[in-house]
Amino acid sequence: MSLVLPRSDGHADHVFDVVRSGQHDDPNDIVARSWSRCLNEYRLHPDRPRELPVLPAKTLEERLSRMADVIDCARYEMTSLYQQLSDGETAVVLTDTEGVILHMVTSADFASQVEPMGLRVGAVWSETTAGTNGMGTCLASGAPVSVRREDHFFTAYTGLTCSAVPVYDPAGELCAVLDVSSRSSMMQQHLLVLLGMTARMIENRLIDRRFRSAHPVHFHSRPEFVYTLHEGRLAVSEDGHILAANRSALFQLGMTSVAEIRSRRVEDLFQSSLNDMVQRSVSSSFHPIVTYRANAAHRFFAVARRPAEDARAGGAMTMMPAPTPGVRPAPAARAALPRPGSGGVSTFADPRLAQQLGTARRVIGRQTPILLCGETGSGKEVFARAVHEASPHSGGAFVAINCASLPESLIEAELFGYRAGAFTGAQRTGRRGKILQADGGTLFLDEIGDMPLDLQARLLRVLEERQVTPLGTEEVHDVNFQLISASHRNLLALVDEGLFREDLYYRLAGVELDLPPLRERSDKRELIRNLLQAEGGTECTLSPEAERLLLNHPWPGNVRQLRHVLRSAVALADAQQIGPEHLPSLRGNRGVPPAETVAQPAVPVVPTEEAAEELPRLNPIQANERQVLLQLLEHHRWNVSNVAKALDVSRNTLYRKLHKLHIRISHPG
Repeated sequence: MSLVLPRSDGHADHVFDVVRSGQHDDPNDIVARSWSRCLNEYRLHPDRPRELPVLPAKTLEERLSRMADVIDCARYEMTSLYQQLSDGETAVVLTDTEGVILHMVTSADFASQVEPMGLRVGAVWSETTAGTNGMGTCLASGAPVSVRREDHFFTAYTGLTCSAVPVYDPAGELCAVLDVSSRSSMMQQHLLVLLGMTARMIENRLIDRRFRSAHPVHFHSRPEFVYTLHEGRLAVSEDGHILAANRSALFQLGMTSVAEIRSRRVEDLFQSSLNDMVQRSVSSSFHPIVTYRANAAHRFFAVARRPAEDARAGGAMTMMPAPTPGVRPAPAARAALPRPGSGGVSTFADPRLAQQLGTARRVIGRQTPILLCGETGSGKEVFARAVHEASPHSGGAFVAINCASLPESLIEAELFGYRAGAFTGAQRTGRRGKILQADGGTLFLDEIGDMPLDLQARLLRVLEERQVTPLGTEEVHDVNFQLISASHRNLLALVDEGLFREDLYYRLAGVELDLPPLRERSDKRELIRNLLQAEGGTECTLSPEAERLLLNHPWPGNVRQLRHVLRSAVALADAQQIGPEHLPSLRGNRGVPPAETVAQPAVPVVPTEEAAEELPRLNPIQANERQVLLQLLEHHRWNVSNVAKALDVSRNTLYRKLHKLHIRISHPG
């Protein structure tokens, strides 16, 4: 039996009229259908709000404990979303499936304003108690919803605008609701998009957290979307069974539910086994590898890794291929998980390097900062990433910043972040700094010796207080991160010259490790073979003479130079065995066939450190600009078009700049 609708004016009258008109019969009108439920099922009246129930302290504590992993996965993303919104009259709210608020991120002023109406941790915002509202109606409908001011059922809440999206656990069940409530009167479609992205990040974190003993598999039909929010994510058991999947994985594989995919094995989905995918991912330095949909021609790009628990235990991260009869297998490589494009080292078999890696992994767990010293190109960032992957903070982000590659005017904004409008040219939405991004993970400060003195003082304060204040705001954020720094310069010499703070040096150098240059490493042969396989695949081989040239070269540019030389050699060899004629930079161009008989390289030929020594002298500004461009080119794998887009200039402008700074590209235009 329906509730008898009394006469009423204003908002309540409008609610009654909509329900009387039958508008709630439209399945797409979420608000009208909610109003009908509030009147006819819950027996609520728009002008007579009930006091929202608040859980007793003990009951709330038990619920928070039960939902601890969801809250932990959501906390960082909620703070990030709140900073992006840059609105002091906004609250980012997480509820459980009964509408109980578990966590809330907002300003102190706004919290005090909305607490009297029940917007506080422990309050129940289900539709049955609070009427039509973002959190409760999202739970009732199981879909994203925007409830704008007068869309609320109770007149008392019409000063708020709420948008909410569901959050799903690894089993595909709704486990929480993420909401943004504010005084804004603007349309909320853009906010629903941001909320949806944040919910997906929480879901991915939840998969990683609940399945640390499983193999993570990342995939997408487009390689540039691997390692992004759009990737499909799977958790796979040691025997190849699917344990969990995110929504993107279900969509790409044509599945309708997690229950459907959990009955499958990797071989049921892809034309590859789990072991094969892990081996090929290791060989490619965790760049996406190609695989195909089982029983179909649909191509995917994927990366498979060893379980996170293996990394934390410090065990070997690589899965070596099955030994070939009669061939003695190479020694197992120690763990290194470089990010895509890092040009990383894929072995730590050198005894000195392995010992240093073991030392770093022991001390980082005790929050001891590490300072890495070594020549340019010796693999400091890759070493730092390997330390991170085997640390207690491996579940957090590894955030790297090169202090030498940023203009002084931007280093402060990059490190500490800023609020919208903090300075000319700032992003309209503001920006979360690298230190905040590293909260819960590892901050890697490369070329720390190039940081300006005034910023050294600010960094020292952050390290001492473990708090950061973004530019243009007085908000203070607590941070917890592991710190690894690196420099090719002698920091103690800089201290003596007054160019580096002595107190900061001792704060950074809890443990100081010297990474050996490539010419001193005993695992050069294994490293060369691993990098060659990453650049050219398993079919790419070296002639004995070419291998001797590579082993005997002094490598002033270290591992970075080695990778560039191998990349060029793979292109010149064009699927043939690499010989001395494909290593012109190591032979002074002797033995190279005439130009018309040499296959054009598929990638640009990168100048080596030896060639750089012969360049005309550049002034300090030009030299610094050249270094920045080289790092950008390296980051974008020498794709000139992508670098031009990153700099927001035309390709012709970039080519002129490269020519002026004596950076050679093999086939400009």
